[in-house]
Amino acid sequence: MNLLCTILVLLTLLCGSASAEDVKKMNLDDAATLGTTIQTDLEVKTEGTGSIRIATRFPTTICLGEIDNLNLEDTRLVYKAKVKSDLDGAAYLEMWAYVGPGRYFSKGMNDSVKGKSGWKTIRTPFIFRKGQNPEKVVLNLVINGQGTVWIDDVVLSKEALQ
Repeated sequence: MNLLCTILVLLTLLCGSASAEDVKKMNLDDAATLGTTIQTDLEVKTEGTGSIRIATRFPTTICLGEIDNLNLEDTRLVYKAKVKSDLDGAAYLEMWAYVGPGRYFSKGMNDSVKGKSGWKTIRTPFIFRKGQNPEKVVLNLVINGQGTVWIDDVVLSKEALQ
């Protein structure tokens, strides 16, 4: 019986690959073909010596970092940053929290930058109740549209729940 199953699986794999047809090939010899560039901008900034400038032709999510060992039980975590845009669309902050076997998110869609905007502080909160302590938190910038977004002065702070 096992031999019969093995033969059927092999026949399925062989027959399936014979009918495969490439739809599109992507030449990745040049990173510019991806449509998204990330670079330091030494001219446009709110603090320090520069900001991060993201230019994109497509909606994209940029991971800015992962933080672990936070000890955040029974607290409100607030992810905020200063963001500026020249965008056909909107950009907002997104935070993912890994608690036990689960993965949960907070999306700051109500606190975003749109179109052409000057520097604006945007934020997204996450509440951790007693017994909820994340192993790690991932901080993202989500760009829904095309254009350029600058991000600077990223801060992660915690507030006691009342």
